[in-house]
Amino acid sequence: MAADAVETKAELWGRLWGTRADEWASTEEQQRPTYEAAIDRLGIGAEDRVLEVGCGSGVFLRAAADRGAAVTGIDSSERLVELARARAPEVEVSVGDLQALPYADGSFDVVAGFNSFFFADDIVAALREAGRVARPGGKVAIQVWGRHGTCALDAIKPIVRPFFPGADPNAPPPPDLAEPGRLERLATAAGLTPAEAFDVSWAYVYEDEDALTRGLLAAGGVGESAGDREPEVRRALVDVLAPYRTPDGGYRLENAWHFLVATA
Repeated sequence: MAADAVETKAELWGRLWGTRADEWASTEEQQRPTYEAAIDRLGIGAEDRVLEVGCGSGVFLRAAADRGAAVTGIDSSERLVELARARAPEVEVSVGDLQALPYADGSFDVVAGFNSFFFADDIVAALREAGRVARPGGKVAIQVWGRHGTCALDAIKPIVRPFFPGADPNAPPPPDLAEPGRLERLATAAGLTPAEAFDVSWAYVYEDEDALTRGLLAAGGVGESAGDREPEVRRALVDVLAPYRTPDGGYRLENAWHFLVATA
């Protein structure tokens, strides 16, 4: 695909993620267990040069910087980049495309993407870029949703997926990236060497129905894309997640997340 087409796709996702970025930021704060687990597993510490692609509102950037790492972030959403800069003002954060990273070869010891690489128009190309900017022998950490059946949030996919850019209602569901060997094959195709796979489990917790729907509709611009249908989508989310409602009226959504660590 031509470079200008890739940039257009990245800009589109950036605009959509930016429509309710402040609401998404509060949800991303709940993802800290994923980030802390990755930091521990990767051994990130003082003086490590770390890049996060799709850095969102900067929760991982903050956590890695607090461990002493020299951290850089990039995201396609201008508003999310603003939030990341506010959360981690000492960190270099830029607006850009994870398929065309504006960094020299071998710039980082670790390149990490948390639920971000699969937003690329070409995931192999995005992983190849991550490998290019990692130093030889450096680590590329890829996190995706856990295997089907291990995430409470699987239930919302049929509801929100039609509102993603270019969604085809007749297309089959996308492949399960956490299926054994699948990320390994993608990483290998990108010139990386798979090294270690592991899973992390934790729960999103929402205090009530309103907090739940605000957080879920903020992701990927679903609420914005739904337009006049937003009340319908909101109701569908509440209905499908009813099994996860707690006695106090809140929600607890247990999820597993799958990681592959590869070397450049």
